[in-house]
Amino acid sequence: MSTCDIKIWRTWALAITHEAGAYTEQKFNAEKTGGEPVIPSPNLDTDLVMVCDCLADVLIKAYKNPIKMQIDIARYSKLISPKNTGHNEEKEEKLLERCPPGHEGTKVVDKPATIIDVSGTIIAWYLPDALTETTQGGHRFAGSKPRKSVKADGNWRYNQEWFKQGSENVGSTPGCINLSLAWFQQGHENLSDPEVSASLKGPSSENILKAIARPAAIASAALRVMHPQQYFAGLRVLSHLGDKALSKELPQMPETLQYWASVFNSLSIISNRETPIIETIYQFLNASIFSPPWGTILMLG
Repeated sequence: MSTCDIKIWRTWALAITHEAGAYTEQKFNAEKTGGEPVIPSPNLDTDLVMVCDCLADVLIKAYKNPIKMQIDIARYSKLISPKNTGHNEEKEEKLLERCPPGHEGTKVVDKPATIIDVSGTIIAWYLPDALTETTQGGHRFAGSKPRKSVKADGNWRYNQEWFKQGSENVGSTPGCINLSLAWFQQGHENLSDPEVSASLKGPSSENILKAIARPAAIASAALRVMHPQQYFAGLRVLSHLGDKALSKELPQMPETLQYWASVFNSLSIISNRETPIIETIYQFLNASIFSPPWGTILMLG
């Protein structure tokens, strides 16, 4: 794939993310093929190299532990439309008849694994313990609190039944914060220029982005191995966004891009949430990184 149109400024946090992703991918490929040892870039600090080593090790374990399901994911994806919201029981029953799960009963998965279909296509990656304890403990916001967005009848991200009050030692407030470089333009047709999301327009913007830089980089590095096309598509979007931010002098966007460390252009950070078991035909316990077809979920302890 061509990457000649991707420009990442050296001062961007994303530049370190990109090097971490390259190192993780090289490490993964070396482990998979029995290649020569990989030397990390001198721009990566020792802690980040160790985190990437841990991630590559879990990725290779997952790759070598495929779980096959008797389904054709390409056929299923053609049968399922955006209108299948999961809230219409009659439609869900008909859809289940046309798209059976491909496995009897439920199995618990507690080791790194990939879920593959009959053609060998990887449907999902499951990466428990892909995040070191240091990374999990370093994501708390410095002087910042998530917006109160818990709702009694909210969807799976906001429903209050999944939230709980943190312990006195933790001090985190239950809630959810949505971050994006162009949040309000997603899924809408309009002629206005992109804007950073409201959560990044306040005085805590820099602290928030610095606090989540490490886990954002790790999730991006995992994506480079799991779905390289999506990874480079994300880089390309941010590269073009950076050019537009400068040429149009978009307010706050150049400053935000300095600290944005993810190849995703939007993130949802959920605090003190009791995570329900991710369940399809398999139950995934204590997930650190879970990559189903609709995106990447990063879970921190």
